[in-house]
Amino acid sequence: MVEFQPSKLAVRVRFPSPAPLFFSGGMAEWSMAADCKSARVSVRRFKSCSLHQSSKNNFTFYYMFKNTKLLFLAIIQFLFLMSNVNAASLENTLYIDLKDGRVVIEMLPDIAPKHVERIKTLARQKFYDGIVFHRVIDGFMVQTGDPTGTGMGGSKLGDLKAEFSNQPHTRGAVSMARAQSPNSANSQFFIVTKDSNFLDGQYTVWGKVTSGMEFVDKIKKGNPANNGSVSDPDKMLKVRVASDVE
Repeated sequence: MVEFQPSKLAVRVRFPSPAPLFFSGGMAEWSMAADCKSARVSVRRFKSCSLHQSSKNNFTFYYMFKNTKLLFLAIIQFLFLMSNVNAASLENTLYIDLKDGRVVIEMLPDIAPKHVERIKTLARQKFYDGIVFHRVIDGFMVQTGDPTGTGMGGSKLGDLKAEFSNQPHTRGAVSMARAQSPNSANSQFFIVTKDSNFLDGQYTVWGKVTSGMEFVDKIKKGNPANNGSVSDPDKMLKVRVASDVE
């Protein structure tokens, strides 16, 4: 608050104390003699006033102290926010370790929450460790998630209701495999290696590869004459939710 007193030719400046972080206090107040002729005095116009040197020092120190405190608080708040964002991001990131490297998948809980929940549950049970890519069609997709390796098996958990969306089946999309019924997805999934938009709206996309597609491309291909069935197939060495990885 700024008060101008014409009779005393003085400017009184009252600030909230910067104490909360460092010490307790009420209002900090300085009275500074000035030769300003205008009654319209603002903090921004103090440069046109001649202040006593000690008052200038006090005024400068206060603003240096205040700005440093605000900057410190802003940095702490930013780091806290980024920590929460990072934690949420890792909770919805899946690592699939292959023989050639790691595939990183961003899961999409806003689009397919039940499917993402199922994938995380099975990953945390280490269900996917060692499961093969039983069906791999060059220029289309790689399919895995069946513990029997036949394409006919799944987990002991119940089947999932479809969560179809407008998310496209473009290269890198990760979608849930199913039988003829739309609500028969369980544990099997596939990664699209070439845009396949004819699948859109028929299968539940629950993630997308953000890095490691070059490793997906190296997965052993299946026999085109046998619907992509693979002999001596490659496998997922380890599958983990990123937040669980130290």
